[in-house]
Amino acid sequence: MKLAVIATLVAGAAAFSPAAPKAASTTALSASFDKELGVQPPLGFFDPMGYLDGESQERFEHLRWVELKHGRVAMLAVVGYLTTAAGVRFPGAEDIPAGFDAIPAVPGMVWAQMVATWALMEAANRDQSETPGVAADWKSEFQGDFRNGALDFGWDKQSDDWKNKKRSIELNNGRAAQMGILGLMVHEKINELTYYNDPIQVDLPIIGVL
Repeated sequence: MKLAVIATLVAGAAAFSPAAPKAASTTALSASFDKELGVQPPLGFFDPMGYLDGESQERFEHLRWVELKHGRVAMLAVVGYLTTAAGVRFPGAEDIPAGFDAIPAVPGMVWAQMVATWALMEAANRDQSETPGVAADWKSEFQGDFRNGALDFGWDKQSDDWKNKKRSIELNNGRAAQMGILGLMVHEKINELTYYNDPIQVDLPIIGVL
């Protein structure tokens, strides 16, 4: 699981950063990427692995969507981790521990329900502009725009600067969440602990102590 999270972080970092260009064509691409949403101080356009050297705008947009999606998943993961660490449980799940210890403790039927829920979320959270019933004139503004002509909340009435600010906030929160959930997972394994059961008697406690 830790390897999967590390891979997520690598893919996310690549989505907003190309390394030093090696040719004129790469320089032109880097210049265009330098102006993209999410390129912010102090790192600016950060791609130490050179994933975007000589790549197209389409490739950048794909990696940006990968970063955005992983950030959204990581934000949910952090909230879920902290919620269970605080002792909150669904009825009937009071005896299930938090953290990694929950993996073998969750009943098979619950795993089946979760997988079904994830499948439904994947099916629903996508661009459905071609789906029957969606407004014919609606088109997504960017990869990850899943309003689908229904959940607008006044977005279309706002200025471009306001929209870019909100999108930047989501990107930054997602980046922080990716680092946050990785830190929580690594910290738990380092101490071989379960925060919910024994949050104080550990070498490096985080939740409930800071």
